[in-house]
Amino acid sequence: MIQTDLGLVHSAAEYSSLFRVRKWAAACKMVSGWKSVVVCPVLAVALAHTVLCLVNESQRKDNSTFLLATNGQPFPWAKMRLPEAVRPVHYDLLIHPNLTFLNFSGTVQIQLEILQDTKSIILHSKNLQISKAALLVSSRIHPLRVLELPAFEQVALLSDVITLVPGRQYIILLEFAANFSDSFHGFYKSTYRTSDGKVRVLASTHFEPTHARAAFPCFDEPAFKANFSVRIRREPRHISLSNMPKTIELSEGLLEDHFDVSVKMSTYLVAFIVSDFLSVSSTSQHGVKISVYAVPEKINQTEFALKAAVKLLDFYDDYFGIPYPLPKQDLVAIPDFQSGAMENWGLTTYRESGLLYDPHKSSASEKLWITMVIAHELAHQWFGNLVTMQWWNDLWLNEGFAKFMEFVSVNITNPELEVEDYFLSKCFEAMEVDALSSSHPVSTPVEDPAEIQEIFDDVSYDKGACILNMLRDFLTPEAFKIGIIRYLQRYSYQNTVNADLWESLTSVNFLSLQKWYMEESLDVRAMMDTWTLQEGFPMVTVNVRGQEVQLSQERYLKSKEPSQNSDFLWQIPLTYITSRSNKVHRFLLKTKTDVLYLPEEVEWIKFNVDMRGYYIVHYEAGGWNALISLLQHNHTAVSSNDRANLINNIFQLVSIGKVFLDKALDLSLYLSKETEIMPVTQGFSELVPLYKLMEKRDMEDLENQMKGYIVNLFRDLIDRQSWSDNGSVSQRMLRSYLLLFACVRGYPPCVHTAEQLFHKWKESGSNMSLPVDISLAVYSVGARTEEGWDFLFKTYQHSLYASVKSQIKSALSTTPLPHKLQWIMEQSLEGEVLKTQDLPYVVVSVSRNPKGYKHAWDFLRANWDRLLKKFELGSPAIAYMVTGVTNQYSTKEMLEEVQEFFSSLEKETGAGLRCIQQALESIEENIRWVNKNLPLLKAWLDKQGSFKGHVDPGI
Repeated sequence: MIQTDLGLVHSAAEYSSLFRVRKWAAACKMVSGWKSVVVCPVLAVALAHTVLCLVNESQRKDNSTFLLATNGQPFPWAKMRLPEAVRPVHYDLLIHPNLTFLNFSGTVQIQLEILQDTKSIILHSKNLQISKAALLVSSRIHPLRVLELPAFEQVALLSDVITLVPGRQYIILLEFAANFSDSFHGFYKSTYRTSDGKVRVLASTHFEPTHARAAFPCFDEPAFKANFSVRIRREPRHISLSNMPKTIELSEGLLEDHFDVSVKMSTYLVAFIVSDFLSVSSTSQHGVKISVYAVPEKINQTEFALKAAVKLLDFYDDYFGIPYPLPKQDLVAIPDFQSGAMENWGLTTYRESGLLYDPHKSSASEKLWITMVIAHELAHQWFGNLVTMQWWNDLWLNEGFAKFMEFVSVNITNPELEVEDYFLSKCFEAMEVDALSSSHPVSTPVEDPAEIQEIFDDVSYDKGACILNMLRDFLTPEAFKIGIIRYLQRYSYQNTVNADLWESLTSVNFLSLQKWYMEESLDVRAMMDTWTLQEGFPMVTVNVRGQEVQLSQERYLKSKEPSQNSDFLWQIPLTYITSRSNKVHRFLLKTKTDVLYLPEEVEWIKFNVDMRGYYIVHYEAGGWNALISLLQHNHTAVSSNDRANLINNIFQLVSIGKVFLDKALDLSLYLSKETEIMPVTQGFSELVPLYKLMEKRDMEDLENQMKGYIVNLFRDLIDRQSWSDNGSVSQRMLRSYLLLFACVRGYPPCVHTAEQLFHKWKESGSNMSLPVDISLAVYSVGARTEEGWDFLFKTYQHSLYASVKSQIKSALSTTPLPHKLQWIMEQSLEGEVLKTQDLPYVVVSVSRNPKGYKHAWDFLRANWDRLLKKFELGSPAIAYMVTGVTNQYSTKEMLEEVQEFFSSLEKETGAGLRCIQQALESIEENIRWVNKNLPLLKAWLDKQGSFKGHVDPGI
């Protein structure tokens, strides 16, 4: 699954407060005394359920051996994870969705393998009404009792007369029904509006990580792999899709699609869709039929995705040397979809913006994004689907690999997209989270669904990819490829843990390492355990004394509490170049301190070449001065990635007091000569947050001085940009970035041109074709007025292009009109005129607007319960909103306000979520940073001169 640029899980503690028991009791008494438990059944049921959950919670704390089911009987299992006495072998699943009444019914027969004697079968079920349960043994049907434990989303099937024993064949039969999910998980409703205003309904699934259980009773853990035979009943006006190809049969006036038996796979990869979509198809060189599905009026936007998918699937077939095992691969654009995409085997699903492309409407960045998303999901067909992690604690084995393979595959298949330019940003994003004490190891213990959801984050995805890239660079690409192919071949259709990957890589013959790595053998597991089993990342301190380079390592931690740094040790594959040699030299730092020796003295030394390692470097004893001088006088002496790396490192070191702010700002002066996308955008990433902190502290003079400095720094580069779509992908993306920044910041030449273009576009009734890469800058200037904003929104409503909608939506959130900002958040929550899937992005975008940040925080608090029901506890969407809305606060008052709100929550409404800890930690860090560095910043800016003239203070 890939995240976007992003119903409640009920726990046993849901009614555990004694206050709630008293509240229910008081309510019953108020109605008609204690006898009201008879005449007030709703209150009686609620009271009983409350007491039941209190008992279960108490038993869990006391390590009791049983919990109570909803009917009050003892539940025969007391753990969140399923027992291993029973395993599924094959599912025969029939689903009948009703798109008119928004519900579905079904039956499932599950063939079982019995590993030890048992009288009970424990499996998952969530919000399903199970109407029949039976055990089939030797053609005889035996009824089963059903006990439900909603706290664990489990049901127990019990036989009073039969003990299930190993060696015999058993099948369980279950009939069930449910409403479509109200969230974006499970089996849920999606809608789209045609150009003539009609609303069409479809039904789609999204089961990762723990939502297959909301569509059919199943063993919903990744290690319980099985084969699936799926049947779907539907009306003739619809089509249905699932993981495998199908045949069609008649059934009681309806059509029933019979899908071929699937390969052995985990439940979270099962998928089915019922819709009126159309498709385009092609065949790969290896004979796989590839189809792209979309709503009928958007089918002409699928050609690019189809060609990209064919090319990428063929690449993976050849690269891994393992043929794609299914006869078809469908890619489907779903109108309502929370994640970026999902890797269901043979039926990958996407946001419309992640799949649909029009060469006249889509920007260079959207072309890159769509290609990357498809590459990610198709990589999962091997990493995740063919070989699956044993449990969610090793989610990174799926997601880190798929994120890493995005870059490997797109770099080879689509070199014109220049994808290598952007890998650094993934590592920078991961480090932002990983620098907090609330981070977690790449491989981290999780148990309940909320904990599992929480690890779909930058650490699992981006850090996972970055440490794999570091290992590939260390072992050499050739040796790394041999190792991962061996891993895939050895564990096909199985489940793995970290150690299985490291063993596969260790067994490769690393002759290429012998030239610099002097030890006889390399223990890949010992090395990589230091990167996957502990959180955070190292800071390497470098002190050059003549030809001697003294090295030391410690954890980089923004809270900088020594006790948290002391026990961390990594095996760090260092790389470096010097003023005397641009050859990449290597050194494996395995201890707290070490020394390496240079063949001659040097003017400067640069570690972490092209930032292929996941660590930052502090240069002591004049080391930074030498590098700053190099950038100012000859910045192209090091690569653009090295320049971006230096910019990032020096500003991160300011946060922990290793470098003074004025030195970091001195380094930033060289950016006036920079033209490459990664150092330019990294410069913005470090400088823009400085004035963002001030926006929320009413420090207008200093804020505008800082804005003016940034505009002045990049003024020449901004002025050189053409208002066109010319150039390479990187040049086009940089142009879009620069012009948007300049216009939003009120740089007069930019605003003037954008106003002229917006007026012409508006006068044409939006029919005039704007250059795609500069559209967002033009729309953002237009959105500053009431009339312009309304026209943009009208265009948004009628556009059939996801790219146009995305750009307009972004522009609408930059307006200085507070009532418009409030309105788009409210409408996104309602989901009628703006899709609720986009709400997290809208809320965070509004929070970044100086006219909207207070509205965003108030909206988040006021609608917290509704947001949890829609996006679910622990989800990346909730985490994105919590951290995104709060991460620019820097006052004690706002810290107290955020603490007060989140401390009022209970476990089932979010208390203890990691994203809340991250949000509070970030605010505390901002307060420390501002208190320490604002005087330095003001003094440095005063010394450089005034820049107020280049900025509109109202933006």
